[in-house]
Amino acid sequence: MKRKEKRGKNVGNLYEKRIAITGSRKMDEMCTMVEKKGGIPLERPLQETIKCTPEEMKAAIKSVTQNGTDWSIFTTGIGTHTLFEAAESIGLLDEFIQVIGASRIASRGYKTVQALKKYGFTPEIVDGDGTNAGLLHALQDVSFSGRNVFLQLHGEPVPALENTLVEKGANLSCVLPYKTTVPNPAMVRQLVDEVIAGEIEAVLFTATPQVRVLFQEAEKRQLSTDLAKAFNEIALAGSVGKVTTGTLHEHGVTRVVAPEHERMGALIVAIDEYYKAN
Repeated sequence: MKRKEKRGKNVGNLYEKRIAITGSRKMDEMCTMVEKKGGIPLERPLQETIKCTPEEMKAAIKSVTQNGTDWSIFTTGIGTHTLFEAAESIGLLDEFIQVIGASRIASRGYKTVQALKKYGFTPEIVDGDGTNAGLLHALQDVSFSGRNVFLQLHGEPVPALENTLVEKGANLSCVLPYKTTVPNPAMVRQLVDEVIAGEIEAVLFTATPQVRVLFQEAEKRQLSTDLAKAFNEIALAGSVGKVTTGTLHEHGVTRVVAPEHERMGALIVAIDEYYKAN
C-alpha cells in the first residue's frame, strides 16, 4: 500500500523538503527516517531486484562444474550468496565449491569478500574502491588469453566488464543470480519531469540501476542534458555508495552527496548534514 505524503515535522534540516526515494528495498524504513528529519518522503521506486530461481541458474552452474574454470569473478555479496544457495538447492554445492576453490578468484566489494569467506574462499584479487572500474584496474595485468572465466553479474549485463574480459582473450561464461526490473515505467517518467521542473529537493539513489533507468527514460525524450543540469543546480542527488556515484558522474551529474559508510540510513544523515551546511 502506498503511504500518504506527510508534511515534514518542524525538526531537522530536511524541513518540508521533498525527498524522492528510488529503491523499493526498505522503502518504509527510509520514509520514516526522512520524516524524522523533517522531510516529506516521496515513494518513487524505479527498479526492483528479483532473485532468480535455482532452475534459472542450473545451466550455468552445471556448465562450470562440468567444464571447470580458470578464473571465478564475483561482483556482489547478495549475488554470491544466491549463487551458492542455488548450487546447494540443485545438489551441486560440493562440486561447485570444489571447482571454484581450484580456480583463481577475484571479487568486487567488501560484501562480496565477506560472502566468499563464508564458503572458505579468500579472493586473490580485490578491487580498490568497490567499483567495476576498480576491479578492471586490479585485473589489468592479468592475462586471460585462452582462459575460462566464470563471471557473476550484478542483476543485469555489464558491457564494460564483459567486453574487457573478452578483449583480453577470456572464454567468458556469465550468470545472473538476480534480475533488475522496472515495476512502474510511468513513475520513471514522472520523476524525470519532477526533477527537471524543480518540484523535488533531493533524490536518493540506493543502487546503480536506478540511475540508469532514470537517464534512459530521459534520453528517450531527449531530456538527459536537462536532467543532469537539474541535478547539478536544483535537485540534490544522493548516492548510497561509490558505484552509484560513478554512474551519476557518467551521466553528467557532478553534485552528488554520498556517505562514507555505504548504508541507506547513512545516506539520509549525509543529505541532512549537507542541508545543515548549506
